[in-house]
Amino acid sequence: MPTTLIPGQPVPSLTFPLLGGQVFDITQSKPGYLTLVEVYRGLHCPRCHRHILGLNSVMPRMAERGVNVVAVSADPQDRAQTAKDKWGIDALPLGYDLDEATARAWGLFISNPITPNEPKPFYEPGTFFVRPDGVLFAVSLGSTPFGRAHWPDWLEGLDAAKARNYPPRGDRA
Repeated sequence: MPTTLIPGQPVPSLTFPLLGGQVFDITQSKPGYLTLVEVYRGLHCPRCHRHILGLNSVMPRMAERGVNVVAVSADPQDRAQTAKDKWGIDALPLGYDLDEATARAWGLFISNPITPNEPKPFYEPGTFFVRPDGVLFAVSLGSTPFGRAHWPDWLEGLDAAKARNYPPRGDRA
């Protein structure tokens, strides 16, 4: 059974390497409204391609709102670099080598391959918005490659939440 992260509660530690040589550390996130951590399945996933490309396209709109953004998968560095190059990701920082213990701590669903092009194991999608104090504001998890929220919907919701000082919801386990 996956761990359930509760909005309004502190998130577990999260560090991973980024393409370009830096390391992402949730405790060292840039000051801002929120940090968005998007976990994607990896290079093998055509729906991830569209979803991550969509996130890349809204990076300026996220920045206008003070949202820091990063995406990560279990893919090794070479596959993450291939995704960046092949998909045309030019604004979104991509991480790689997300380990299984961290994936479990963050409540991600874990899948074994069902086709030869899928790596073993990989993590199903997760969208996490974390406040600067390390507290989870919002989370959306998937157990399949489909059924993800549309980025304009997130932007609209974030605008409303910020304007109304909306608290984390789903804060009762």
